[in-house]
Amino acid sequence: MQLAVNIVVLSAIYALIACGYVLIYRVSRVLNLAHGELMMLGAYLLLATAASFAGNPVAAIAAAVVLSLAVGILVYVFLMRKMTGEMVLAAVLTTVALGTLLRGLMVLIWSAQQQYPGQALGFANPAIALPGGGRISTFAAILVVTTALVYGGLFVFLRFGRWGVRMRAAGQNPLLAAQRGINLHAVYALAWGLSTLTGSMAGMLIALDSGLTSSMTVIGLKAFPAALVGGLDSLVGALVGALIIGAAEVLSIQYIDPLLSDVVPFLVLIAMLIVRPWGLFGTREELDRV
Repeated sequence: MQLAVNIVVLSAIYALIACGYVLIYRVSRVLNLAHGELMMLGAYLLLATAASFAGNPVAAIAAAVVLSLAVGILVYVFLMRKMTGEMVLAAVLTTVALGTLLRGLMVLIWSAQQQYPGQALGFANPAIALPGGGRISTFAAILVVTTALVYGGLFVFLRFGRWGVRMRAAGQNPLLAAQRGINLHAVYALAWGLSTLTGSMAGMLIALDSGLTSSMTVIGLKAFPAALVGGLDSLVGALVGALIIGAAEVLSIQYIDPLLSDVVPFLVLIAMLIVRPWGLFGTREELDRV
């Protein structure tokens, strides 16, 4: 039972992060390789707001969420907008540079020492006993529920929401969407904002559950194979890919060697690239455009 709980929790972490990769690629065809750093920035923003709103954890969390959304929008407005119409490689390299810059700034501002936002907010993290003898921490359970709610909200938003339909249209045919009066820059900014928000939520919950260090970006990097395995243009694929990567990692730790935890996601990715490069639920034509 505990093994199944561990798989579900790790898969939920990867799924919540991977949907950010999918959102940006699906709309603008850009691989955001700074997503792990933006995720970690969200966790550090929670640490900062916890100090600013001492004694009021709800306000601290709300402020961190709003700031995370704003960061994503500002990244597009002041940086990625200038990459519109340029080579895809130029945009990808820009995200690499952004990630390196953010990682350095966060270490300079908050140091590389492990910190605990949960303690600053006054939160406890007791374990919850599950049927069958399994146990799960409170914030791990909240993370699983949050992942389910985020994916449900995104499916409804993209299917029925006015701006969600615009995002789908911009991703399918940006030229036609622009001719129909859709403001592409507004759509791209929204995609970056939502992507950063979902990643930041994952970072905040991970930090509340197990603490915050500058190595959190590794988790964001390991979620990238989940998006690729499932298909970069599919949210359903991100869920399935996260489950595959999470199960493979937990099982390898349990039955082979814990040292393989950082290697297994990329071994699975290599196997998928050999067999089906566009992912389980991805579109083959989409790969041709990368």
